[in-house]
Amino acid sequence: MITITIKGLSKEAHRELKKRAVTHGRSLNTEAIAVLEASVRSQPVEAEGIIQRARQFFAIHSSSRSRRRI
Repeated sequence: MITITIKGLSKEAHRELKKRAVTHGRSLNTEAIAVLEASVRSQPVEAEGIIQRARQFFAIHSSSRSRRRI
């Protein structure tokens, strides 16, 4: 087991982490571990791909709307 110390955490972040811990029924330490593990497992967002799919979606749906109005 590895131990870390978090220095300089803001009071607001500490308060929010405690709220999350209560919501999830976990200790503050267990919640901090869960948050850290989730953040390192998450995949980076590919913004360009999302933007391109949104443009395609709106192009398809805006053209079908204009046809209905005619």
